[in-house]
Amino acid sequence: MRELLKKDQLVTIVPQDFKSSNKGKILEVSTDGFRMELKYNPTGLFKNHICDFYSLTDNGYLYFESYIENIENNVVKIANPVKHRFLQRRKFTRIKFLEDLVLEADGVKHNVRTLDISAGGMKITTTENVDMEKIYGLTLHLSDEQEIKCKYQLIRVEKNDSGQYTISGKFTCISNIDKMTLVQFCMKKDMEIANK
Repeated sequence: MRELLKKDQLVTIVPQDFKSSNKGKILEVSTDGFRMELKYNPTGLFKNHICDFYSLTDNGYLYFESYIENIENNVVKIANPVKHRFLQRRKFTRIKFLEDLVLEADGVKHNVRTLDISAGGMKITTTENVDMEKIYGLTLHLSDEQEIKCKYQLIRVEKNDSGQYTISGKFTCISNIDKMTLVQFCMKKDMEIANK
């Protein structure tokens, strides 16, 4: 791991409770782990609790599980993980995600079906003529307990011979917590598929 982590590298920590996610810069790397300074107060982060860690590197998105050995103000000491993996080179993991949802703008609603999602955006399909110029509100239901409300801006629309539109777009006006929730949701699902 020492060759993959370096001083000033940005790392995101995601504990079991997504709302306590945090991020920061590595201060130093040693043989038994690394120290990092968090951007936010470490509320909801606890010693010896397993967390997920993510960091964008030259080799792709690095993912590993580890735990916090020590917390001192905003500086935490992270134990060396046993193993790690690179998820993929794109910034956000994209997964297949089939759900019906509604896009809404200026009182106009469109029924669409999602094809895939990532923390950056999603691909959808619909038979309705969706206005490219509008930014739509939507609610994504990830599970019975998790839903994300955000805006959706269309980037590209393709129409096939049967009149079906395939639309790619990006999420806007999405909170950091919701984005981190999506990052974790997509990575977990991706890993579940890879381990089948």
